[in-house]
Amino acid sequence: MQLREKMIKRLKIQSWRRGMKEMDLILGNFIDHSVSSLDEKDFQSYERLLLEEDQTLFSWISTRTGVPEEFDQIVEKIAQFTYSKY
Repeated sequence: MQLREKMIKRLKIQSWRRGMKEMDLILGNFIDHSVSSLDEKDFQSYERLLLEEDQTLFSWISTRTGVPEEFDQIVEKIAQFTYSKY
């Protein structure tokens, strides 16, 4: 298994096992469907994003609070993916 494949597997596990069910569904579905389309910058940004608290992530994705500039692009992609499903 290549390094990137291992990283993808780890990100999928971290995305589906957040602790807050809403974030499990949002991030798990996003990474399952979008990981192959992420460029290296987005991939690294997503990896750092997973270090944030679920409540914080949920407020960013639901646009309740502003998103730090370093996460702007990846949060926008997650939000577009999530809201396009509904």
